[in-house]
Amino acid sequence: MKKIGFLSFGHWTPSPQSGTRSACENLLQSIDLAVAAEELGLDGAYYRVHHFARQHASPFPLLAAVGARTKKIEIGTGVIDMRYENPLYMAEDAGAADLISGGRLQLGISRGSPEQVIEGYKYFGYAPAEGETDADMGRRHAEVFYDVLRGQGFAKPNPRPMFPNPPGLLRLEPFSEGLRDRIWWGAGSNATAKWAAKLGMNLQSSTLKDDETGEPFHVQQAEQIRVYREAFKEAGHAREPRVSVSRSIFALTNDMDRAYFGRSGDSDDQIGFIDENTRAIFGRSYAAEPDKLVEQLKKDEAIAEADTLLLTIPNQLGVDYNAHLIESILTHVAPAMGWR
Repeated sequence: MKKIGFLSFGHWTPSPQSGTRSACENLLQSIDLAVAAEELGLDGAYYRVHHFARQHASPFPLLAAVGARTKKIEIGTGVIDMRYENPLYMAEDAGAADLISGGRLQLGISRGSPEQVIEGYKYFGYAPAEGETDADMGRRHAEVFYDVLRGQGFAKPNPRPMFPNPPGLLRLEPFSEGLRDRIWWGAGSNATAKWAAKLGMNLQSSTLKDDETGEPFHVQQAEQIRVYREAFKEAGHAREPRVSVSRSIFALTNDMDRAYFGRSGDSDDQIGFIDENTRAIFGRSYAAEPDKLVEQLKKDEAIAEADTLLLTIPNQLGVDYNAHLIESILTHVAPAMGWR
């Protein structure tokens, strides 16, 4: 059995060819797709976060709205760039959204990837401390956020408060019990996967990672997952961790599917650079008739290692068509793969 969710970047553009032409349409369609996905039996609705872009940005209003409209589906991110975040304010937002959803939040966070503007986090009021890189700052913000989710008091109360305080040091409110166990780290390397394991976070591994061995993407990603699980075990955490991988997977079941994805040029891994010094490998996409698709997916070692699969979706093709893509995977692929 494997949990399956969708991952939406939330693209929108004021183009006649787009089914999502404004930020408003993007947000409302994102809610509607989560409702439709839950009705189809999908396990998760996840949203990417990019600042200064015509995509999903501030995630918590959307997560809270999805939580209020659905009942069972997991609601998450993949990922929030912690370089841009005030970790204490974020903990309050996350606690509120998790309580609204009844404890279904699955928050993916990370140090972030190259963004739309140069050092965009500085516009949000954050800059690395002396001797820090921006990645160090993102991990520092993540550690603070993860720590305050323990729910322990740390702030000295005012002796003359506006409202009565409980005894002792004060914690952030609202506090949502169990949310800390549902925080995921988006790791781009084996080293950061180990770091997340030691802290006790779950692992999100996307469609790109540092090219550390020159092997195919899915082989390197599977090794990253094994390294992470071993480090999690060595750290002595009591619970079993969760691991997700992201993939673009399209079952071609009708002429429209074939028109959109039948000639996909992404059937092989790609090599590139995400900054001046980091060589990265980008995983392939999958698009084929269901029987061929199943055979291809059976060879993907990282999908086999993960307990959760996030399907990246072309959100600008509209709610109905994306619901069709999801249903095709659940109907024609998931049973044959043993996921259902």
